[in-house]
Amino acid sequence: MIEKLTETPYRVLPGAASLLVLMIAVAVTVMAEGRGQQPLPASMADSFSAERAMTHLGRFATEPRPLGSPASNRAHVYFTDQLRSAGFSVATQHAVGTWSSTGLATFGRVDNVVATLPGRDSTGTVVLVAHYDSAASGPGASDDGAAVAAMVEVGQLISEHGGLRNDLVLLFTDGEEDGLLGAEAFAREHPLATTGGVVLNWEARGVSGPSLMFETSNHNAALVSLFADTVPHPQGDSSMVEIYRALPNNTDFTVLSKVGFTGLNFAYIEGSSYYHTAGDSIANLDRRSLQHHGENMLHLTRALGEADLPALESDHDATYFRLFGVMITYSNVLVWPIALLSLSMVAALAVIARRRRLASIPRTVLAAVSAVLPLAISILLGQLMWSALVWLRPGYGLMGGLLHRPLAYQGAIVALAGTALLGWYLLLRRRLGPAALAIGGLAWPAALGVVCAALAPGASFLFALPALFAALGALLALLPVRWGVWPVMALTLGTLVSAALLPTFVRNVFNGVGLAFGGAGAACVTLFGLLLLPVAELMLPAPATRSHATIATPVTAAVLALTMVGTGLIVDRFDPEHPQRSHLAYVLNADTGEASWVSGEPEPTEWSRKYLAGTDVSRLSPGYARGTLWTGPAEPMALDGPSITVRSRDGDTVTMHVASPRAATSLVLRVDHGIDQAAATVVGMTPATLAVSGVRAKTWPGEVRFRDLPPEGVDITLRTPGATRIRVTAIDETHNLADAPGFRPRPGNTVASTREDGDLIAVTRTYEL
Repeated sequence: MIEKLTETPYRVLPGAASLLVLMIAVAVTVMAEGRGQQPLPASMADSFSAERAMTHLGRFATEPRPLGSPASNRAHVYFTDQLRSAGFSVATQHAVGTWSSTGLATFGRVDNVVATLPGRDSTGTVVLVAHYDSAASGPGASDDGAAVAAMVEVGQLISEHGGLRNDLVLLFTDGEEDGLLGAEAFAREHPLATTGGVVLNWEARGVSGPSLMFETSNHNAALVSLFADTVPHPQGDSSMVEIYRALPNNTDFTVLSKVGFTGLNFAYIEGSSYYHTAGDSIANLDRRSLQHHGENMLHLTRALGEADLPALESDHDATYFRLFGVMITYSNVLVWPIALLSLSMVAALAVIARRRRLASIPRTVLAAVSAVLPLAISILLGQLMWSALVWLRPGYGLMGGLLHRPLAYQGAIVALAGTALLGWYLLLRRRLGPAALAIGGLAWPAALGVVCAALAPGASFLFALPALFAALGALLALLPVRWGVWPVMALTLGTLVSAALLPTFVRNVFNGVGLAFGGAGAACVTLFGLLLLPVAELMLPAPATRSHATIATPVTAAVLALTMVGTGLIVDRFDPEHPQRSHLAYVLNADTGEASWVSGEPEPTEWSRKYLAGTDVSRLSPGYARGTLWTGPAEPMALDGPSITVRSRDGDTVTMHVASPRAATSLVLRVDHGIDQAAATVVGMTPATLAVSGVRAKTWPGEVRFRDLPPEGVDITLRTPGATRIRVTAIDETHNLADAPGFRPRPGNTVASTREDGDLIAVTRTYEL
């Protein structure tokens, strides 16, 4: 029982035609799902206009605007004036925001802008949210300037056309890049946070691509339905919701949803090599992405603004995705029936194949078990490829897998997955049989559909539906229809659903996690390949026939992968438009008077190597180093170090006043013991207290950061369980590396890295308390 699943009178032509149809379906789907919308001119008075939004963006997104910077203040003044002129009531919330992560407590002074337009007959509040600060390493035209500009444009349009039934709030948060500080302060202290409402949050993790609805609050069915019915070009799917819920990533939406807001979260994520760098600029922003962002924002604001908001409450989630350009939604109540039906159809196919003596049940089970091999090998090859790329081009190490021109490398991952899959298939084809391997391959997506139904219901469709339709196509192909091309048609039609769903998922995985996790993309490609086995088999001779394809086909795929890697190395060279990254800081140890150039690069770039001599960190203050650092001697500057004065001590709890004599606006405290609680008190603001768990990795166990440090300093209280004597290294920071003696600007093909302790002058001093 080692037969083909189906036979056709002519092998190559029908098989090639089927693969061509599927390739066209893949190409059309990826192209249709991978673009924004055509930008509209300023003359379109009743529609969102990217041209008008770009005018706003040009007024504040031409320079970095980190928390507390003059550029941030100028942006604040600009959109505040714009919204007041449009009839909004605008207020600024001054507060201390907090954020906690492993061993780290972060505080910062934030200035959230809350613009309100009362509704005519309100049933609740619609809240649009974007953060107006940027990373210190770039102007943040996309992250999150584009959303801020779009909110100003949408607010003006809504006001010009008479407002809405419901209250509209535009919330411009501060300090998002330092740990969602503004959103946390709003959720903790602002009166509007207690009333709840529907939140639409807007983000960007790149400079191009469609605006994806990638996250929702729990019980999202009614909101998803409204999104699908309201937005002209909805993009995104519920697998993104499940993946994002499982990841440690956060946005302002995370904070607001935890305090009771319902809502949706949007972002565009392509061109992510520019994320948090100088390349996140107006010049690199794709206007189509801005148009799609704003178009979604305007349509949803109008729909929610006129809706009965309490009626949008649901008690369940929904699955949603696009299939051949149509947004499909259904209740998650159907997830389990669809997953079990898919598994049942694969089982039925196995039983019928056994009855027709095409494949025995033991061979089919063995084939399903052995399919773990191409999956595991493709993951390994994907990760090995990235390691090889970093070895060949060390500059990739600071890019986190988010490369400028990754297409050739992505093609290489596809070819590597093909190598693993074809090697497995052709090696076992004569032993287990094509039918057993095809059915065993279908068992994997069907089983994953069931696993996801239990653990991540919104992602089950990605596996259950392709397996269901592929199995159905195979069953139809086995019908005794007297038409020679019937089996080919049935198999092709059954696989079309896979061609429409999985390649888009693969694209989103590549864009989302980059090549640093190339194994994830390779695994997705291999799963897609398992679904294509019955179609690929159409082109092969009978299993008993000896063929050179057993060796030649996977070897060809491997050669193609190597060729694509070579092409990528040629095409993706660093240049002024596609720069490499470098990390450098000037660090003055105020205790010894010694200064150092410091870099966290895995391998120094040609530019940074001029400043560095080795990995000796003995000149640095204890506790400063975090991981392996390259250092080199620098000319000392006449700068005072940060000051610490003990206010009080109670066992393992100490309160200290921390200030920067040189008026630095950022402060870091490294503590040689773990901390489980930290508090910050700023004159005129409500004190903020934060619980901390765990310890920092590769440095001293405890750390506290304060962003936008006031000139008079701040009181910090730390609790270090069991420790009554601690050492603290205080580090004050200013983003003015160009003022350091001996500094020379980077060449045109190099920009600052995204690491937060780079491109600054840091002065350190260690205290024993």
